[in-house]
Amino acid sequence: MVVMPQQRLIVLSRLFAKLGIIGFGGPQAHIAMVSDEAVDRRGWLTAAQFSDGLAVCEMLPGPASTQLGIYIGYVYGGWAGALVAGVSFIAPAFVIVVALAWVYFRFAQLPQLEALFFGLAPVMIAIILGFCWKLGRKSLKDAVGIAIALSAFLISSFTALSTLLMFVMFGLIGLLVYSRDAIALLTIPLLVQTPPTASEPLSQSSVWGTERIVSFWGPLLFFFLKVGAFIFGGGLVIIPLLEFEVVDRLHWLTRSEFIDGIAIGQLSPGPVVITAAFVGYKVAGVLGALISTIGIFTPSFVFILLAAPVLLRLRENQSVQAFLHGVRPAVLGAIAAAAVPLSETAFLQSSVPLSGLAIAIGLAALAAIIRFRVTTWKLILAGGLVGLVGYPLLAG
Repeated sequence: MVVMPQQRLIVLSRLFAKLGIIGFGGPQAHIAMVSDEAVDRRGWLTAAQFSDGLAVCEMLPGPASTQLGIYIGYVYGGWAGALVAGVSFIAPAFVIVVALAWVYFRFAQLPQLEALFFGLAPVMIAIILGFCWKLGRKSLKDAVGIAIALSAFLISSFTALSTLLMFVMFGLIGLLVYSRDAIALLTIPLLVQTPPTASEPLSQSSVWGTERIVSFWGPLLFFFLKVGAFIFGGGLVIIPLLEFEVVDRLHWLTRSEFIDGIAIGQLSPGPVVITAAFVGYKVAGVLGALISTIGIFTPSFVFILLAAPVLLRLRENQSVQAFLHGVRPAVLGAIAAAAVPLSETAFLQSSVPLSGLAIAIGLAALAAIIRFRVTTWKLILAGGLVGLVGYPLLAG
């Protein structure tokens, strides 16, 4: 039976919308579900073809599970299929994050919401540190990698160097150390250009953001295009890429809002980088959230659609691999550095008992991640529940 192109697009939209709604459990859960549907149930790819596609998606910047969906859509439905699959997978998470952002900023002063995020913040620190542990085991394979990670930690902690520019710098070092080839890198001038800074914290936008979108659509789009192009090593790489810019320099979010936004991104069934929608909502409402989401995911579509015809060659390219050898340890150092001020926000509470409870939540969550491999969404729910119960008792 011949399947018409339009029917293929309908099949892709239904499948990836379903995965976008039920896809709790992080990128590994997303990948497993996509494999079950595309390989085992439908036979769109062989297991070997799926593994090759996954390997390249994990090598490219961006959220690997989302890019894998885009790649599956390309294989089954061409360029239109890639667009339909990617948008269908992202859309449910976008709607959920925007809705939660509205609740967060609308009811931020409610004691129950304050208690909820009190419990979520330490869990987020544990998730970040657990990610560092796993990434370190993969990326720290020699003395050069360890030196890069430590250098990135110190640079991120004690200088104002752009995280994006730092990744490029260590990627070039990787080229010099691990590759005999030399490549020209033309992105540095792009990375140096940044949105205008704000002198004080930005106030909350209206729901739709019509009063701000004219002024902020360009900065939001350009900023998240850059971030989306440099998410090496997993979705949590968004943390150091965003924290310095949106908290310390641009003042779009406070540090407390930032860690809560990361938690909201984790609560959604989609990729963690959907946190961009939370940032965009604070800046310019629903329209700002839409612009930010388009910006951060556009590089993923471009990378897959440009790379799809030459995926295996790109995977085996010595220069690309050498560049990534330099970037991955730098990512580890940058995330670890970003975790330090976030930990202060999460653990240093208004009283010793509250601080003790926050630390206990964080340690328990970290042990659950490293020792028992508990999925993050379960930990987030547990942390929120502990916060709702424990915070009123100790704060009162």
